[in-house]
Amino acid sequence: MRLQKKYRRVVVKIGSSIFAAGKYKLDTALLSNIAKQICGLIQAGHEVVLVSSGAIAIGMKILKISNRPKDLASLQATAAVGQHELMHIYKLALKRCGINCAQLLLTWDDFSNKRYQNAKNTLNTLLKLKSVPIINENDTVATEEIKFGDNDKLSALVAVLVDADLLIILSDVDGLLGKNKKVVCLVPKITESIRSLACSTNKRTCVGGMITKIQAAQIVVDSGIPCVIANGKKKGIISQVAKNPFSCGTIFLPVKK
Repeated sequence: MRLQKKYRRVVVKIGSSIFAAGKYKLDTALLSNIAKQICGLIQAGHEVVLVSSGAIAIGMKILKISNRPKDLASLQATAAVGQHELMHIYKLALKRCGINCAQLLLTWDDFSNKRYQNAKNTLNTLLKLKSVPIINENDTVATEEIKFGDNDKLSALVAVLVDADLLIILSDVDGLLGKNKKVVCLVPKITESIRSLACSTNKRTCVGGMITKIQAAQIVVDSGIPCVIANGKKKGIISQVAKNPFSCGTIFLPVKK
């Protein structure tokens, strides 16, 4: 109970690589399990904000595109096709356990002007209503994100925005790997040697890799929020990390607020 109270407000970021179950296929069973874990956390008294990639990946599935589009217009169109389907999947999965969800599409500009407070008020109200805010980058208008970024840093900004107790970044890796190819379980401080362990990814549907995850971790730990990078395909991973962030993956310890 002490840990549940300490990590009451949790932000979970889900990478698009978790959605993949083969060409043109989605791992719906995994998504259903993730939804059940989120429902379990809410029923146990937690508040959960979900930052989910996947609009472009799902759009590629619907449009039967085998390789991620390279031109901006095609990326934006693919995201537009996939975003409503992404929300539909979450809506059905969460509804099975009686939890409502809401969509928020944000851009980096939303964190640099008066809309910042509006977004914060909306998120806090949704959490009071025991609904799950599902956030994604507004890919159809946020050109720089599609070209260069991903949702890792967005999830960190959201964690700071809502004053979260914990950020969980889920991907298809077990955590940050050391030079011996074993998971680095604990990172007390993000140093150049830690950054040097990161490498980018060349997967079809995702961008960023471990580099942006460490950058995201840097943002939240500097704000006094711990961050865990873990494998989202492991059964019960969200529940396990929320209960004990030291139990699996890589945990980045926060500096003093």
